[in-house]
Parts: sequence; structure tokens; C-alpha cells
Amino acid sequence: MPSTPGRAWLLRLVIAFSFAQGAVSMARPAVSYRALSLGADERAIGVIAGVYALLPLFAAVPLGRRTDHGRCAPLLPVGVVLIAGGCALSGTAGSLGTLAAWSGVMGLGHLCFVIGAQSIVARQSAPDEQDRNFGHFTIGASLGQLVGPIAAGSLIGGDMGRTSALALLVSGAVAAVSLTSLWRIEHVRPVGASSKRSDKVPVLGILRTRGVPAGIFISLAVLSATDILTAYLPVVGEHRGIAPATVGVLLSLRAAATIACRLVMTPLINLLGRTVLIVVTCLLAAVLCAGVALPVPVWGLGVMLVLLGFCLGVGQPLSMTTVVQAAPEGARSTALALRLTGNRLGQVAAPAGAGLIAGVAGVAAPFVTLGGLLLVAAGLGLRRNPVRPRPPDGLGKARPAIEDELGGAGDGRCTDPGSRAATGRS
Repeated sequence: MPSTPGRAWLLRLVIAFSFAQGAVSMARPAVSYRALSLGADERAIGVIAGVYALLPLFAAVPLGRRTDHGRCAPLLPVGVVLIAGGCALSGTAGSLGTLAAWSGVMGLGHLCFVIGAQSIVARQSAPDEQDRNFGHFTIGASLGQLVGPIAAGSLIGGDMGRTSALALLVSGAVAAVSLTSLWRIEHVRPVGASSKRSDKVPVLGILRTRGVPAGIFISLAVLSATDILTAYLPVVGEHRGIAPATVGVLLSLRAAATIACRLVMTPLINLLGRTVLIVVTCLLAAVLCAGVALPVPVWGLGVMLVLLGFCLGVGQPLSMTTVVQAAPEGARSTALALRLTGNRLGQVAAPAGAGLIAGVAGVAAPFVTLGGLLLVAAGLGLRRNPVRPRPPDGLGKARPAIEDELGGAGDGRCTDPGSRAATGRS
């Protein structure tokens, strides 16, 4: 039986995700600047940012169902094509409505890529490797979030309409580069291996599973904070007289701190445990988000964003492990898709709500609202989960941190019992 060739698949996946996320992170602030050049106000910026998540909101669960009982890899090139097309065509948009529509296509592509990629990581990682592998996988996102805003800021200048269009066209080309790494990522079960499939688990049944709702909400809160920072820091910069290039550097500092956090994720979990780590970082992130609303100097804003980036780096990978290990067998891709649906719901509601709040109370007010959302996430992180029994014969030798209150024990697989033999313990 063929063996899994180490963790080379994970490296290729991280590289591909870096380019795909880099394109999106470059395009999101560029879309905001292009909207401003087309006459958008704060409310319109919020609506356009929300449309980015609208199409994915309806597509996530069907894609997750398909992935639970099929291959994950085909979603990756489809996602890249949609991201590249959405980015490039946003650069040609001459109206706010068209810009919003192409932004939605970009969001759909990002969803396809992420569902396929997360499902591959869950499927090909042993239980005690999931925190580490999800952490390393999300480094790809952080690398993209590090480079993307700097690239956008360096291209966008005085003629905001022309330069924002250029940034969007370049971001489409950056997305296309990720296609070069999408080979031999998924290890397909050989013919003759066990193909037993469990019955389809109802969506409500997945959502009633202890641990899944908490993981979904924590992920929603963290991603909403990241998304509002990306979409609204340019608006804050415009009001405070901060140049687009400086805004790009500030966003990239946040992303760099997130990378640093994920590189030390395993020692932090071993030191504190998953529950304490999630609760403490959500609490600190809540305070720091509210602090962005203060009229601090640029250097002070930079310090806050570095600390905020480190705190926000915890929520996404650990919420992935939480959801995967809590979800019923045979429904883990669907559970991850529900987590992404929650993310996209937050991306629809948070920017639109932020636009309304900004229109009434000023552009800094949405960050105070995000602080409240993260406080709720910290509270949910304190809820305890029953730990599932260990499997027999010593198969459940996961780190103690993996079996803490949020995650449960569970194995990390999202397919049938025969898939472990086929995919190996990477």
C-alpha cells in the first residue's frame, strides 16, 4: 500500500494558500479604495465588504457535504480561478454594484479553496497532529495577509481610481500563481480499501454537538475582527491622514504577529492548554480592538495591531481542531463548512453593521463593537465539554491539551475508518 510522503503535501498546500490568500488580502483594501474612488461612503463600504461573504454563505454546506464523501483537491483549482477572476474583474468595475458582484465571486472562490484545503488537513492529520498542522496551514493565510496589504499600499497612490484598479489586476495574477503548487496534495484511497460511509448527519445534529457551536462562534468573532480591520483601517487612515502605504504596513504588522503566534502554537498549548489560551487571547483581543478606536499616534496603533495580531492568531487553527474533533464521524467536512458558514455570516453582518455604526457614531466605533463580540467568544471558550473516551490499544495518545474542555478527544479523520491507512499519518 502506498505511503504518505512525509509532510510535503502540507508544505505545498501552505505555499498555494499563501498566494491565494495574498491575492485576497491585496484585493480587499484595494476594493475599499476603488469604492472610495467611485464615491462610496462608509455604509457602502460595509455593504460591499458584506457581499464578499454573501455567495459563500449559501454554498458552504453543499460543498462540505460533497467533500465528506469525495475528493477535496478538485475544489482548490476551482477556488483559485474564481479568486483570480473576481480580483481582476473588480479592477474593471465602473460602478459600486458591479464592484460588489465581483467581490462576491472572489469570496466564493476563497470559500471553495478553504473548504477543500481544510478538509485535506483534517483528513490527512493524526489526532495529535491536528493543532500543529492546522496551525501551519493557517501560516499560509498569515503570509498572504502579511504581503498582500503591503503590495496594495505600494501600488495605490494619488490617482486612487487608476492605481486601485492596477492593484486588483495584479492581485488576480498573484492568485493564479498558486496553481503551480496544487499537485500531489491529496492522497486518494486506493481501490479496494474500505469504502464504508456513514449515514448523512443532519445539519442540526452537527450543530447540537457539544463543542461545535463554541468553535463556530469563536472562529466567527476572530475572523470578523480580522475582516473589519482589513476593510475599515483604510477608512480610519483616510480620516486620520494616514497614507495608504502606511496602512498597508500596519495591516502587515498584524499579519506578521499572527505568523509568529502560529509558529509557537504547540508550545503555547502545552504550557497553557487550549481553553486557557483561547479565553486569554480573546479577552486581550477584545481590549485591543476597542483600543483601535482611540486617537493614538501611528506608532501606538502599530504596537496595538502587533499585539492584536498575536492574539487573533490563536482562534482560527484551534477552532478548526475543536470543530473537527467534536463533529460526528463522517460529517467533519460538513462541520468545517458550517464553521465557514458562520465565518461568512459574520463577514456579511459585521461589515454591514460596522457601516451603519460608522455612519452614526464615526469610523472608529465598529472596533468597539468587535471588542464586545470577542468578549462573548471568550465567555463561550470557558464552557466545558465532556471528553470522549479514548480509543483502545493506545490509539488515543494525543497531547493532554487536545483533550481539554473545548475539543474533546475524537480522532481527526473526516472520512471512513479505512482512510487512515490510505492517507498515512503524515
